[in-house]
Amino acid sequence: MKIGTRFVASCLSLVVSVLTQDYSTSPPVYPSPPTLGTGWETAFEQANTFAANLSLEEKAQLVTGTSPGPCVGNIGAIPRLGFGGLCLQDGPLAIRLATYASVFPAGLTAAASWDRGLIFARGMFMGAEFKAKGSHVALGPVVGPLGRIGYGGRNWEGFSPDPYLTGVAAEETIRGMQQAGVQACLKHYIGNEQETQRNPDVSANGTTIEAVSSNIDDQTLHELYLWPFANGVRAGTASIMCSYNRLNGSYGCQNSKTLNGILKTELGFQGYVMSDWGATHAGVDAINAGLDMDMPGSTGGSPNASFFGGNLTQAVNNASVSQSRIDDMVLRIMTPYFFLKQDDYPPIDGQSPALNNNNPQNYRYQFTLGESDTDVREDHAQLIRELGAAGTVLLKNVNNTLPLKAPRSIGVFGNDAGDLVNGEYFSGSSFANQFGYEYGTLPMAGGSGAARLSYLVPPLDAIKARAFQDGTLVQYILNNTILSGPAKVRNRADGLGFILPVPDVCLVFLKTWASEGVDRLSLEADWNSTAVVNNVASYCNNTIVITHSAGLNVLPWANNPNVTAILAAHLPGQETGNSLVDILYGAINPSGKLPYTIALNASDYKFAPVTNSTELQGTEDPNAWQSNFTEGQLIDYRHFDYYNQSVLYEFGYGLSYTTFNLSDLQIESTVSGKPVTARPPLAATVPGGNPTLWAVLYVVNVTVTNTGNTAGAAVPQLYLSLPSTSQSNPTPVNVLRGFDKIFLQPGKSTTVQFPLARRDLSYWDTNLQDWVISSGAIAVHLGFSSRDLKLHDQVTVLVSD
Repeated sequence: MKIGTRFVASCLSLVVSVLTQDYSTSPPVYPSPPTLGTGWETAFEQANTFAANLSLEEKAQLVTGTSPGPCVGNIGAIPRLGFGGLCLQDGPLAIRLATYASVFPAGLTAAASWDRGLIFARGMFMGAEFKAKGSHVALGPVVGPLGRIGYGGRNWEGFSPDPYLTGVAAEETIRGMQQAGVQACLKHYIGNEQETQRNPDVSANGTTIEAVSSNIDDQTLHELYLWPFANGVRAGTASIMCSYNRLNGSYGCQNSKTLNGILKTELGFQGYVMSDWGATHAGVDAINAGLDMDMPGSTGGSPNASFFGGNLTQAVNNASVSQSRIDDMVLRIMTPYFFLKQDDYPPIDGQSPALNNNNPQNYRYQFTLGESDTDVREDHAQLIRELGAAGTVLLKNVNNTLPLKAPRSIGVFGNDAGDLVNGEYFSGSSFANQFGYEYGTLPMAGGSGAARLSYLVPPLDAIKARAFQDGTLVQYILNNTILSGPAKVRNRADGLGFILPVPDVCLVFLKTWASEGVDRLSLEADWNSTAVVNNVASYCNNTIVITHSAGLNVLPWANNPNVTAILAAHLPGQETGNSLVDILYGAINPSGKLPYTIALNASDYKFAPVTNSTELQGTEDPNAWQSNFTEGQLIDYRHFDYYNQSVLYEFGYGLSYTTFNLSDLQIESTVSGKPVTARPPLAATVPGGNPTLWAVLYVVNVTVTNTGNTAGAAVPQLYLSLPSTSQSNPTPVNVLRGFDKIFLQPGKSTTVQFPLARRDLSYWDTNLQDWVISSGAIAVHLGFSSRDLKLHDQVTVLVSD
């Protein structure tokens, strides 16, 4: 029998008083609910038949990674049942350990496009490449970190600090990947918002110092950090990776409240939970709390090197873990395998063992390897080029500096403009590098989210190619040490004096490195960027700055009158130079919008700092690392709007080479003005939770018109002002609840519809443990950014008990 959401709420309400009074504790929720295969019924029956033929040892093998193996993560084969094992590979923008594979734009760039279609296509093409390389599971997309902390080292792997935008991007990515036949692994669940102390370590005196604890109140957890995971579960993600950090005092991979109570019960997640690599800290406790797969699992061929493996077999035999629990773990793993028809799948690329630096003779289990160096790139470069341009945001454009119109001379400056000089693979050794490599453009950032390039189009090369067509003179200096030194005069034969005549336009390229394992030290671009911009601008009164960044930047030079245009190009992938030239010369009209806020100063982001007090260095207190999310939901634009704080460029902002207008706002009720229950009606839980939460209650219609002279894409955005529900947890002034990307020829108009689901209008009631719609008016705002709201109306919800 399926579990109803009202029953779930009543059970979970028993722990509410603990949660709301002290969010540094995480209440127990047992047992781990079994999967019912909802939405995957035929595959669920296949998985049941398969599981019925397994021995206990084989079941333990299925839930335990084995290392070494050909892939980043490996589940051993069971040849007698025709099961060839599972290959799990990084990462969120490409197959990290692969040759002849594409490097796509980062999640941050995809979010900056605000383009559902391109995000879906990116997921589908990535999935096709993973599958063609024999990888059953792609370790992505990323929605945790959400981006609470501007300095977060892995923010670029995800999408946006706004949960609605991130939720849409995750949903489209997962659907695209799984349509291609590869399992998506949504990560990192949950509260994984900083790299500093993400794992436990050992003090000088041998005391285990636990990982940082993200302490989040229940309402904030649901309305902010859980929101995109709900989208991902609804999209049918095969797996979810639990995180390194603790959540309210309990490790993410053995937190029964978040795994059993929220993910598997409240959200109705039918797939499996795998650990991040080395994030398992217990066997029986983690399994009973809801962890289904241990990664990387056993090492060196020993089944007992993992908390699972032989230890799990022993735990079942001594009744520490029930037989039904291990059966559920197997069903959760095998159901998406059969659903995506992975029992008929390409072999693992034969180059994989070498890329993982191991020998197949050392494998505990046999893996089927195919041809080496299979080329899986197909025609994906065109999508990469298009998305790279779509995710580029035009922030400033004085007197229509852009697009360029065959200037007579161009100067190119900065160490981000040229080709890579340290190789085309950002290896694991870059994890702890605070600034990355000095020379070479930045198509992606570092850590397990990076990938091996098969080629790269640097900006300088693409600019030279275009300049050759126009007969434009191109001069350049890529050494930031020279560029950031004392200002040079024109007639000096060094520094900027090398560049003569003074170019008609000067392009300055800046970059900002970030990587897994470390958080950023600064929000300015790296390598003395401010001095570089100011020096070039003092020499050239038509300076255009382009940033390639693994996160947000503050721009202290933005108001320099000689800086006439600014482009935030993010991390565009392998076609970076071509994507940029398409924008610079107007082949593509810029349509990217900021997926975050650019504040005036770095100090403006102090509402959510990295927990990294000097008092914690060398501590002997095992639980010293506590990160209290006291700002609640007020991160990014929600913070700046709530405190009416000025910013440089707001969330959702981005210029175009044309202009757009909004008109004729109309709101239609789908229930014909009838009362709506405050709480969602009783219904059997499906993936994503109570299905009535996703029911559309209103449709907002607006007309978008291209009022300029150039074809281009508009991004109308819908924001809601929800009633305040808590004095202790401030309600944001506005929250994003709709967007679309519409391409229009000059003078043309179209009507855009924004559906508003019950969830969009609700808040999380911690006492009822349910989503609730407040009675009264909800303001509706339509505009082109969070602070450019042009049309206003309201919906008055008639709420019944």
